[in-house]
Amino acid sequence: MIRAAMVAASVFVGATSFVSAAEMVMGHRASPADRANKTAMDAMMKGMMVKPSGNPDKDFAAMMIPHHQGAIAMAQVELKYGQDPTLRALATNVVAAQEKEITQMKAWLAAH
Repeated sequence: MIRAAMVAASVFVGATSFVSAAEMVMGHRASPADRANKTAMDAMMKGMMVKPSGNPDKDFAAMMIPHHQGAIAMAQVELKYGQDPTLRALATNVVAAQEKEITQMKAWLAAH
């Protein structure tokens, strides 16, 4: 029994070693949509790591801009790869709303 488990584990490890890290997302072979969503999330998380300024209004806007950009990037993945008409319509609305709010936050930051 133990030997069978060891053989199964080595076969699994051997089979997965042919898949590059870039092809893996959340432990499975990633689709193009998976990779695009991971790229969007990684960029958003990195962008949100804003050094605190001591001004909560400024920090809010500075962190929310990359957050909204991440939402746009994820919505664009839905528009490129998604099939559901309801979610595609939602993604279209997300892009429009988030772009408008990004413009507002950038204008606020420029004025302050």
